[in-house]
Amino acid sequence: MFDALSEKLELAWRKLRGQDKITETNIQEALREVRRALLDADVNLQVVKQFIEDVRQAALGAEVILGVTPDQQFIKIVHDELVKVMGEANVPIAQAEQPPTIVVMVGLQGSGKTTTCAKLALYLRKQGKRPLLVAGDIYRPAAIDQLKTLGQQIQIPVFDLGKTDPVEIARQGVAAAREQGYDYVILDTAGRLQIDLEMMAELERIKAAVQPHEILLVVDAMIGQEAANLTQAFHERLGLTGTILTKLDGDSRGGAALSIRQVSGQPIKFVGVGEKVEALDPFYPDRMASRILGMGDILSLVEKAQEEIDLGDAARMAEKMMTAQFDFTDFLKQMRLIKRMGSLAGLLRLMPGMGKISEEQLQKGQDQLARAEAMINSMTPEERRNPDLLARSVSRKRRVALGSGHKLEDVSRLVSDFQRMRDMMRSMSLGGLAGMPGGRGPLPVGGPQWRGRSAAPPRQQPSRKPGKGGGKKGGGSRGFGSH
Repeated sequence: MFDALSEKLELAWRKLRGQDKITETNIQEALREVRRALLDADVNLQVVKQFIEDVRQAALGAEVILGVTPDQQFIKIVHDELVKVMGEANVPIAQAEQPPTIVVMVGLQGSGKTTTCAKLALYLRKQGKRPLLVAGDIYRPAAIDQLKTLGQQIQIPVFDLGKTDPVEIARQGVAAAREQGYDYVILDTAGRLQIDLEMMAELERIKAAVQPHEILLVVDAMIGQEAANLTQAFHERLGLTGTILTKLDGDSRGGAALSIRQVSGQPIKFVGVGEKVEALDPFYPDRMASRILGMGDILSLVEKAQEEIDLGDAARMAEKMMTAQFDFTDFLKQMRLIKRMGSLAGLLRLMPGMGKISEEQLQKGQDQLARAEAMINSMTPEERRNPDLLARSVSRKRRVALGSGHKLEDVSRLVSDFQRMRDMMRSMSLGGLAGMPGGRGPLPVGGPQWRGRSAAPPRQQPSRKPGKGGGKKGGGSRGFGSH
């Protein structure tokens, strides 16, 4: 997400490194790089001009802060201005005093509108609301079937009357939601390949019939600043209350996110960040600015974890880790938890400092997790509960290797790394971290990176016989089951 923009903005910070303070002279080159980065990102020209002027005024008027370098101060100023451009604060979805809250979804074909209807319904259900989906797109082939299939997938009911008058579908759908006590009714409407008078007229009739609390435009982030022009065109006819940007995970530039609010005046309320039906996030300008500048987004990461992690399970898991009772069954649960939270790449990029990880490195990490899962699935329940059985038996490891389609040394490495991790956890629980080389705190479960032989802590249990199972000691940085 926004990788290209982030890389080009970094060139601007470099122009100020080594300077004593920000001046009219040295800021010009940095601002030139920022302007070039934003234009390359397909941000609206007028937005870029105003943004550069606002940054220049803020930078020249900023007081020198003791201990803060000019490039760091400039990054903070750009961050604050990015937040202003994108709307400053999150604008939540409306909630009517008397339910149901009526949400009409509009947009062009190909923007992901129908899928976004289901994503929004699932999001609302996670917030404790009861949503009803209404299938009002009677023109696109299989649009009604698609929404019904999505509804079955997420177990949310779909109201449809077949291919009848869309206005009547909307009216009866809202009436059904009101009678059956739903909190929200989400109406999918027909899209077009382009904006046309017939399309707008039909949407105006639907608006007049149901008096919606929200009219949300679903727009593809990949079309850049044209998203802002599209938003403005819809707003002039329908009076939009906000937008939902889809396919943001595939947008390396960011022109749509940075242009919509300034050009159209309408807030971005949600962003689609993947193909899965769970991949819809509320839009927070400050968090997005942090992602653009490569600072990560810890708050979003925590929220994703809170959705999937049971606190009781987490406490039990932590206890097992600290007492070295963590086994392969627990490890498998952790890997599946990561999958539920999203892709490994998406999660890592929410972490500060991880934005520069290459696609090759991310894919390698994903492959290592897949190999580890395949090998664990080939173990017996007893072997998962007691990894020492595998450590002591070459024949068991050979059977696991054959069953998973991997080599004996891969299984040996997985078992060896797993045992080292358990020893590390035991050492931490006994207060041994301070005396360990390079001890900086707990490592994330599911892929510790061991750096050479010295990284392994002193054994707190009887040593195992060396040479069994073909495991390799030492070596460079690697994850579980890596080659």
